[in-house]
Amino acid sequence: MAIADFVRKAEHSINRAGLRRKTEAGWRPAITGFRGYGSPERIHVLGRVLMADPHDPHDPANRENGDGPSPAIPGNLPDIRRQARHVSEEAQRGWRQFFTVQVGDLPVTVRAGARTVHTTTNAGGYIDVLVEDHGLEPGWREVTIEAEGAEPQQAEVLVTAPGAKIGLISDIDDTVLVTWLPRALLAAWNSWVRHTDQRKPVPGMNEFYRELLHDHPDAPVFYLSTGAWNTYETLVDFLRKHDLPKGPLLLTDWGPTPTGLFRSGQEHKKVQLRNLFIEYPDIQWILVGDDGQHDPLIYGEAVFEHPDRIIGVALRQLSPGEHVLSHGTTTTLTDPTQPAGRGAPTILGANGHELLENYRATPFPRPGAPRSQEPAE
Repeated sequence: MAIADFVRKAEHSINRAGLRRKTEAGWRPAITGFRGYGSPERIHVLGRVLMADPHDPHDPANRENGDGPSPAIPGNLPDIRRQARHVSEEAQRGWRQFFTVQVGDLPVTVRAGARTVHTTTNAGGYIDVLVEDHGLEPGWREVTIEAEGAEPQQAEVLVTAPGAKIGLISDIDDTVLVTWLPRALLAAWNSWVRHTDQRKPVPGMNEFYRELLHDHPDAPVFYLSTGAWNTYETLVDFLRKHDLPKGPLLLTDWGPTPTGLFRSGQEHKKVQLRNLFIEYPDIQWILVGDDGQHDPLIYGEAVFEHPDRIIGVALRQLSPGEHVLSHGTTTTLTDPTQPAGRGAPTILGANGHELLENYRATPFPRPGAPRSQEPAE
């Protein structure tokens, strides 16, 4: 038996035992709705079902789906005390995110506009349902997710307008979120222990994104990351707090696979990019990432495979210190000009302010405009 098979079976056994114990202790299934996406023809509804202690407000599964208002700025001593308690609770939630009991093979009903779809959660408790002929109008819409033994929950879905011509796909870590952590060793520490409201944004990225989308109010925005779904609510809070555009998050699961102990982050990004190209055949994309690990290679391959679907690439350049934490050396692992060599206009900058300055100097072509640069042979 391969090590990955052994670990995967052990993981399932541990989760089944945990499910029995939590059920006996009075815990119940709780639904978290993730932001979905789609078109007027069909939508993808995403979510997850985990066991939750109904009496514990710190349990991640008891929290709202992450799109409520941010806490008010404290104005007096009682407010400051309440805010301090809130920060403490958020810190506890940070490490609790990863200690979950998922509910697999649970009957689920999704109600989206004119359609009702029945399905079951997968082994990880995830819901990923394709709903066709839903009848929802373009924009952010709500659907209802129901599961046996759980309170119904609403999930938001972005129905992209038929006339949308441009979309934005952004990485998260080291692109809009400063990590300053070794990827392989301390990424979990960042999620488990640090206060969730102490995460720092890359300066100027919100201004850069506003400029990119200024003339395209209907442009869909997606955040594509190798981060775990357990950090979903924390990331939604971060993006909202720092005025970054609202959009679905496409995350992954860190668990073992049939072919390895861990899922491939590169493959996850490649697959999700291809899925978005297929889902939105009339949209041309702006890709934003960083030069810390594999974004230049992944985006360069995407340009090579889909030369007419990408109108520009923006890459944040990490500092030497950030490169050391990212992959152990002071320089890039891959050539950041790869997307340009494949034929896509590419801009570089240390932060959003530099990217914005360089973009204004050499803006990306309009949708449908012919390329001024031919791909390299």
